[in-house]
Amino acid sequence: MAGMSELTASQRFQAFANPARFMALSDRLLPFCVVVTALLLAAGLYLSLFDSPADYQQGETVRIMYIHVPSAWLAMFGYMVMAGSSAVALVFRHPLADIAAKSAAPIGAAFTFLALVTGSLWGRPMWGTWWVWDARLTSMLILFFLYLGYMALWATIEEPVRAGRAAAVLALVGSINVPIIHYSVVWWNTLHQPASVFRIGGPAIATSMLMPLLIMALGFTLFFVTLLLLRMRTEILRRRVRVLRLARTGR
Repeated sequence: MAGMSELTASQRFQAFANPARFMALSDRLLPFCVVVTALLLAAGLYLSLFDSPADYQQGETVRIMYIHVPSAWLAMFGYMVMAGSSAVALVFRHPLADIAAKSAAPIGAAFTFLALVTGSLWGRPMWGTWWVWDARLTSMLILFFLYLGYMALWATIEEPVRAGRAAAVLALVGSINVPIIHYSVVWWNTLHQPASVFRIGGPAIATSMLMPLLIMALGFTLFFVTLLLLRMRTEILRRRVRVLRLARTGR
């Protein structure tokens, strides 16, 4: 009985590794993701720009928060998706995990860049400077370079298996930077304020600002998922074309 149970679990795992199944499933999910993402982002932008109050200290500048904070969350989330998928690809040789890791990298890099830019725009009126080398900003910049290094490995190494393994190792080694980013405001004295949403004792931000922020975060997350599905589908098709070309040339 135990053997049957193990076989069933293995078969289920292999079913998720089937690119054809993924293409069929993602084809059904994408319209839903696009519609819900658009609705959430539209609602979040309206609440953030027109319905939420100005901050008593920061004034209207606080509205940058509704873009900056979700972008920073997705920058770290994207890297953990990439690192987790890389681990699965290395251990289980799961073909979709390798594709997911590669597909997540440019999306995560874009959110990281957006977080850095909006943070700079927010920091100028608040801190009096565009950039400071504090722990949070420096570790976020390192995260951006890790994304770029990961993508560079894929672009430099022509053979997909070798490229995937090298990039996966880099992703796993670089994942140590994510907790450093998260806890940097606790471990070191930085200009960034401590966590005000996910913290013991509950959020330290007014509900009128918290709700738009959470809606934007959810919208950004679904936007990430939508882009990830699209990029994974594109990567699967690209690899199929590569296999057909190699078969024609006899290589």
